[in-house]
Amino acid sequence: MYAVVGCSDCHALWLLEDPDASETATCPRCRRRHRTAKLKRLFTADDRDAAREARAAMLADAADATDAFESTPSVAAMEADADESVVDDREYLDAAGIDADDVAAAGERASKSRRSRSRPDVVRDALRALDDPDADDVVAYATDRGVPADTVTDLLDRLVRRGEATENGGTYRLL
Repeated sequence: MYAVVGCSDCHALWLLEDPDASETATCPRCRRRHRTAKLKRLFTADDRDAAREARAAMLADAADATDAFESTPSVAAMEADADESVVDDREYLDAAGIDADDVAAAGERASKSRRSRSRPDVVRDALRALDDPDADDVVAYATDRGVPADTVTDLLDRLVRRGEATENGGTYRLL
């Protein structure tokens, strides 16, 4: 069974499933705890959708929007409509004047060009791969792989400060 109940403090309305199952219920708006036996049951039904409709009607009446509520389909009908696909991606793009095949090709190119390594990993890779690398060697290696030069120098400094790498005479080494 479902009941539409109201908060005595903030006047919020909410659904309470099986109101006799627990001793207390908490208002979803103000978080006040109420004893379920003392809550006024404004509407009860065995069907959840019927209780939802009753709550919606009460809220519309309180907001003086009864006409708008009556012209609106039921919650269950709107839910069923929302589950149906109205326009698929290809139709939407065609209606907007965009070639869907070009979009798909661009998506594939973007996914292929994404770097698989993080920026710090690329800098670490440079320190591993290069023989006696200086800052310029590491910057060249990392910028070829899409890491901005200023980011490379910041990452080198961080690696040295954290003790993951050392710098001696301008040459870096990964620890």
